[in-house]
Amino acid sequence: MSDADATTARPLGDLDPCGSRQAGRRSGVTLTDAGPVVGLADGRVRAYGDDGRRWTADGAGSAVTLVPFDDADGVLVGERSARGGIRLLADGAERWRHDAADVLGGPTKDTRFFLPMVVDAAVVGDTAYVAARRYERRAGGSASEASGGSSDAATSDGDRHFESAVYALAADGSVRWRYDADASVISVAPLDGGVAVAYNRCPGAHDDGVVVLDGDGAERWSWDPTDGAGATTDRRVGDVATLDGDVVAASHADYRGYRLAAGSVRWRVDLGRPTARGGDRVYAYPTHVHATGAGAVFLTGNSFPQEGRATDARHPDEQSAAGHAPDGTERWRAPVGGFAHEIATDGRRLLVPVAQHFRDRDPAVHGWRLFDVADGTVAAGDCDGVVTAAALDGDRRAVVEEPVAYHDDGTVRGRYALRTP
Repeated sequence: MSDADATTARPLGDLDPCGSRQAGRRSGVTLTDAGPVVGLADGRVRAYGDDGRRWTADGAGSAVTLVPFDDADGVLVGERSARGGIRLLADGAERWRHDAADVLGGPTKDTRFFLPMVVDAAVVGDTAYVAARRYERRAGGSASEASGGSSDAATSDGDRHFESAVYALAADGSVRWRYDADASVISVAPLDGGVAVAYNRCPGAHDDGVVVLDGDGAERWSWDPTDGAGATTDRRVGDVATLDGDVVAASHADYRGYRLAAGSVRWRVDLGRPTARGGDRVYAYPTHVHATGAGAVFLTGNSFPQEGRATDARHPDEQSAAGHAPDGTERWRAPVGGFAHEIATDGRRLLVPVAQHFRDRDPAVHGWRLFDVADGTVAAGDCDGVVTAAALDGDRRAVVEEPVAYHDDGTVRGRYALRTP
């Protein structure tokens, strides 16, 4: 019996299984004082307590970003949907909403990849910082969802174009300010009365991987990993966190981790740098970072060859976690095993949901990993399906399992369920 089988499992209904490759998030989960709240692939949101389901709210698209806001049972929900809904639910009732599509535009193609998406949200006091983006292809070309890279990679011909917005929202739903860019926003992290914002792809006029905004939305400082490096990629940053007033960034441009003080580099560490393996030169993107006063943990994703997309080689540090002291010194490394769509954090701990390893397609990696920033692995659990979303609050944990069927196997493993290991 797996660790996941020994935990509380709440079935979430039917869901088409995931494939071998990652095609982006379609579920979300958070923890409120009253219990877990899960966002479903069909847009519904369900809240649970000790005695079972407390309430259900309808929605559209997929409810992928959830964070407690306003009161003990208030949850800010962000959708991947035609309207890119940003809404506050309390006791199952919608108090207010904004549609990101009103700012970003609607989908230009009828596929999930092109839907406006609320990619991240963070709450400090009575302010929620919410990041939303929309993707399209221009000058011909069509996007492919079968990339196997970061959850929103694309590989086809044509010019990528993004629209994004970062909102500062009050608890009553009013917009305090909004920051727009023609780049792919990917994460936000509150910082000293403002917010640090990470941009993943920058094919347009916006050319900074990190922008720090003040409490009124004005730019405080910015930084780009390609500055002075002679790089031509439009890749920039995969995630940001904050550490004692500084920003810690996971760079997709050069596969390194950085600690930044007011836009200046304090240190940098190698994470998934290109290396020769099995006849190919392969790299791995740093996909996530979490930081506290105890240090920083970086996660890496899948191996990719510098030429083409297919490879039998594996980067030695692919799909792993690396813990660093506040001065950048590496303390520990540990395997993750599969792709992590997101991470959940609380203080010095981070909970990593582990989905498929799309190249090796090994069901044994499905599950979750719990790490301490300073000490490394704390606990781990396995799951029949892939784990795609996670929430962490002290000793409480919640993860979402989704069924998966690999293309060269066909067996459906796992089910759609909320688990509280």
